[in-house]
Amino acid sequence: MFRPRRKVRIDTERLVLRLPQHGDFRQWSALRRASRDFLTPWEPTWSADHLSRKSFANRVYWAQRSVANHSAVPFFLTRRGDGALLGAITLDNIRRGPAQAGTCGYWIGEPFARQGYMREALVAVVHYAFTTLDLSRIESACLPENAASRGVLEKCCFKYEGVAQSYLQINGRWRTHVLYANLRMDRRGKTDAG
Repeated sequence: MFRPRRKVRIDTERLVLRLPQHGDFRQWSALRRASRDFLTPWEPTWSADHLSRKSFANRVYWAQRSVANHSAVPFFLTRRGDGALLGAITLDNIRRGPAQAGTCGYWIGEPFARQGYMREALVAVVHYAFTTLDLSRIESACLPENAASRGVLEKCCFKYEGVAQSYLQINGRWRTHVLYANLRMDRRGKTDAG
């Protein structure tokens, strides 16, 4: 079984993916605040204290517990050159036993969108999931109209698998999502994204 090293980190050409730290609060809150209108259509409704230091501290503690109990690996995307926080990607709901699967979710700050950062991060996290965590299946879901998210999933070898009705509450409403998966030993050909 996978035993995490003390430091969970992935290095890519332009990024360092690492666990959130308490010292990230100012960058995180500033980026989320500046990107609020950009992110709101795709995310669950933010709580009243979403951008508070206490709420962020709880996120950091959740990340530490999740890695320790092997249920999730939450990464912050930081730019290699200057350490700027760009967004986050989380491999969550890790299931062992016969499933060997996990679910991937992500967000990127508006100033860094459409520059290939999330694609680079997603490829790295999938590789990490298959090689380091020994998972067999990575799932992800997004709103049907989220062309950017669907595009990044498809470019990262995720295949369309179907639709889940009322899958998540997004921006205050139950929303249907399209489902994608990336399999370690995928022999499926290209699928049509309905």
